[in-house]
Formats: sequence, C-alpha cells, structure tokens
Amino acid sequence: MPGGPGSGPGATTGAGAKPDRPSKPPGSGSTPSAPGTPKPGGGGGGGTTSPPPPAKPTPPPTPAALKLSAPQRAPADKRWCEKVTVEFRNTGGTPARSGTITFATHIIGALGVDWATIRSSQPLPAPIAAGATRSQTYTVCLESWRVPLGMRVETQDVSAVWE
Repeated sequence: MPGGPGSGPGATTGAGAKPDRPSKPPGSGSTPSAPGTPKPGGGGGGGTTSPPPPAKPTPPPTPAALKLSAPQRAPADKRWCEKVTVEFRNTGGTPARSGTITFATHIIGALGVDWATIRSSQPLPAPIAAGATRSQTYTVCLESWRVPLGMRVETQDVSAVWE
C-alpha cells in the first residue's frame, strides 16, 4: 500500500529487508576515525595537533682539529735544554687519538745571531677529547755539542700532526 505508514523513501517491508546504512555498534556515539588523526572535539585545547616534524639526521662528527698555543718557554737545568709548555685545543667533533708535536728550536749565539734551527718531535698528550683543552710541558733538549758555551736555545715554533 503506497502512502501508508512506513512507505517513505528508503522504507522496506518484509522479513528479509536490509537497512540502507550499516548500523553503528551500540554505545559508539561517533563515527570511527582513522588511526593517528585527531577526533573532532577531542583533546584539551580544542584545536588540532599535527604530528611532530621528522627528525633531521645528525651529521657525521667532524674530524679532530687541534689548535696549538704559542710555546711558553722556561729555562731548564742545562743550557742545551728548556721547558716548553703548549696548550692543545681540539675544536673538532672527534677525539685526537694520537700524534706528534714538532719543536723548532733555534740555537742563538752570544750576540743574538741565529746559528741553526733543529727540529725534534715528541708524542702528543693523547687522547684529547672533542672540545677539550689540554696543556703539556715538554723538556726539549738538543745535543750538548750543538750549543757551545755562550749560546742558548729558544723553541720559537711548534706544530703537530694527529689522527
């Protein structure tokens, strides 16, 4: 009977009739949302939050980079020796594990004439951690026959190589 009760659009009759829309489970109250998306009206602030941006990959650490101070000289007990203090500053991102420091020691005559420059090497005070500063005092000696009476030694320059 057309126009009777229950005969509106979408109305069905009979025992095998199916509803037009799927029914919600009892007590659900809202439509389900996709995982990871905020539910409307949910949350304390009332606004929606976006997921955090992806983390930037950390760059590989930079290699060790040592900066040496000017040599600080002090007399030693023999005229062909002196105590030399050097400060090492590692400005790189990895430790300096090993290496050598080279001293350029000048032989100075009584009248101030620079007669010769002798190079000598000693080990670094390794390891030197990234960002760390370390100070080391070395006793730098030349052979006694190279520094006759009236002459002296002066370590005027230092350099280093490291791994």
